[in-house]
Amino acid sequence: MEGDFIKINEWLLPFSWLYGLGVRFRNFCYDVGLLKSRAFRVPVISVGNITVGGTGKTPHVEYLIRLFQGRNHVAVLSRGYKRKTHGFLMADESSTARDIGDEPYQMKRKFPGLTIAVDKKRVRGINTLATQDDSLDVILLDDAFQHRQVKPGINILLVDYHRLIIYDKLLPAGRLREPLKGKDRANVVIITKCPKDLKPMEFRVITKTMRLYPYQQLYFTTFDYDTPQPVFPQEKAESLSSLHDLENHHVLLLTGIASPRQIKEDFEQAINCHLTVMSFPDHHHFRWKDIARINSEFAAIPSPKTIITTEKDAARLIHVNGLSDEVRSHIYAMPVRVNFMLDQEEKFNEYIKGYVLKNSRNSILAKGKDDHKSHDSHRTGNRPGTISFRNN
Repeated sequence: MEGDFIKINEWLLPFSWLYGLGVRFRNFCYDVGLLKSRAFRVPVISVGNITVGGTGKTPHVEYLIRLFQGRNHVAVLSRGYKRKTHGFLMADESSTARDIGDEPYQMKRKFPGLTIAVDKKRVRGINTLATQDDSLDVILLDDAFQHRQVKPGINILLVDYHRLIIYDKLLPAGRLREPLKGKDRANVVIITKCPKDLKPMEFRVITKTMRLYPYQQLYFTTFDYDTPQPVFPQEKAESLSSLHDLENHHVLLLTGIASPRQIKEDFEQAINCHLTVMSFPDHHHFRWKDIARINSEFAAIPSPKTIITTEKDAARLIHVNGLSDEVRSHIYAMPVRVNFMLDQEEKFNEYIKGYVLKNSRNSILAKGKDDHKSHDSHRTGNRPGTISFRNN
């Protein structure tokens, strides 16, 4: 059921109250203009959350990338969480997860031709991208809902079905980064990781309890898992045609993500196998003792056997040393795709594409606006402009 992963540490609630004071004051300063939010000429779409931990940001950003592919010139700007570099950095073929972070590296591997940059200072990052490439149609901001210095054209808030923000508490008692009022900044709210068999009544209950404004759109998504791909294809791993090739296998599920419980339950429901779970903290940096543990754990599992990991973990594992030959030849990453429920996909797609069409610097509509502004700029004082029928 919704909110079933929530655990509140009641004894920490006084500290949550103090934390909330600071966050409310910061948001108040932005709301009244004491702190400035900056809008940009290039369309900017932000995808983020107000909770600590995974809500499915990367799969939803990848959904948007696919939506724009072949139609618009898109760039992704991320903070590059836990990267070992600093400042603005453009990803290229030689970039690693240590250079640009797990998620940007994952996206760069899946979309090699995509423009991806990382910068902790998002305003600087957007300006740099827009200056370096004036053909950009849209910039996607990964995990930037709390980055109030940027005022995106569309603000997408992701909410985990299993950790609905309406039942959660502020840090450190719960996992909310800011009070519930923060959701009012969203143009789009997406309830993610929904069970595929969600009942109509549950949709209605969640819609009512979220208490959104008329200007906000609410969507529901679930995850689909694509065919697992070998992490080390050069190691001659067996090809899999689907997850069902792992029926009756012994599977080691290896994760270093914020919410491994969901993928475990999804995996158990998808196939009948003997599942062993090995979990590490989110964005975990695998050290030699972790590698040794993975090697020994997998060696102890009877055949036929396979290791399944997430794409985010694969982005880090691909660069570590010490994995046994047996592990390298049996480890697969499981791609995740977003699937909209209630036949909402077309409505969402048209909303996003419509925004970019109207606001892109390179669209016909945008050029029309710019031409109009350029004609107006030649007027002096209050003299009325002349009307020209040339080329009309």
